[in-house]
Amino acid sequence: MAQAERPLDEAGPAHPAYAQPTPRLLYVHDDLSSDVIRRFGADSTAADLLHALFALLSRSGDRVVILTMAEQIDLVISRGPHPPFDLALGIARAGERVAQALHLQTGWFPHVRRLGLTREEDGRGDYRLVSTVAAPLAAQLDGIDGLEGVGSLAVVDDTVFSGLTMRSVLEALPPPLLARTHAFCLRGIGESIAGVARLCPVTAGVVAPGRMLEDVSFINASGLVLRVGIRRHGQPPLAFFDRPDWIRAWFPDRDGEVIGLCRRLNALLEAEA
Repeated sequence: MAQAERPLDEAGPAHPAYAQPTPRLLYVHDDLSSDVIRRFGADSTAADLLHALFALLSRSGDRVVILTMAEQIDLVISRGPHPPFDLALGIARAGERVAQALHLQTGWFPHVRRLGLTREEDGRGDYRLVSTVAAPLAAQLDGIDGLEGVGSLAVVDDTVFSGLTMRSVLEALPPPLLARTHAFCLRGIGESIAGVARLCPVTAGVVAPGRMLEDVSFINASGLVLRVGIRRHGQPPLAFFDRPDWIRAWFPDRDGEVIGLCRRLNALLEAEA
C-alpha cells in the first residue's frame, strides 16, 4: 500500500547541517522517465504526472537544468576513448547502470561487478558510507587485486557530489591496483571531482564549477518522488518531498505544487511496486 500521507519526517525536524540553501544552479537528473514508461506506458497517468513535474521544475528558467541519461553518456564518451577495462566496479545499482550503458556504446566495461554501498545521514549532521549488503566495503573488495587478468580497473558511479563514496572506494584499493584504476561518473561538482583526480584519473560528463550546495547542486528525480533519496541511520528512508524545507529551497514559489505532484506520483509508483 502507498504511504503518501506518512508523517513528513519521523525523526523530527532535519538537523541544521542537513539544510539545503537555494543553489544558483540546480541539476535534476531524469532517472524516472524510462522506468515509468516501461512500467506504465507513455500514455499513462504516471507518465503525464511526471511530464507535468518536469515542466513545473523547468519554470525556473536557466536556474534548473533537467539532465537526461543519454546526453550525459554522450559527454562521457566524448572524453574517451579507452581500451576495455579488465573489471569495472559499479557503485550501487546506479553506478552499475552507468557502466552497462557506457559499455553498450563503447565496449569499455565487459565485466561489471556491483558494490553495495550508499550514503546515509548519521543523525548528528554528518553522513557516513554504509554497505547495503552483508559484506562491508573491505570484504566486497577483498581479493580483487589478486584476480587473474585484472590489469586495469574502472570504478563507475553516477554522481560525484561530496566525493565521499568514490573516494572511499578508491582509498580502500591496494596501492598497486589503485595505480591501474580509472574513475568514471556522469556528473559531479568540480572541486569534488578534483579530489578524486588526486587519487586516480577520472572521466566525468557534466562537471559543475562552484561551491557545493550554495552555487550548484545535483538531485535525482527518483529521490524527489520515491523514498530512496534520504537514507537515515536506523530509520526508514525518505523522499525529498518528505522534507518540505528542501523543496522550498530548491523550487521557491512553487514548492507546494512540486510536493503535490511528487505525492501523487509516489502513490502510483510505490503502490504498483
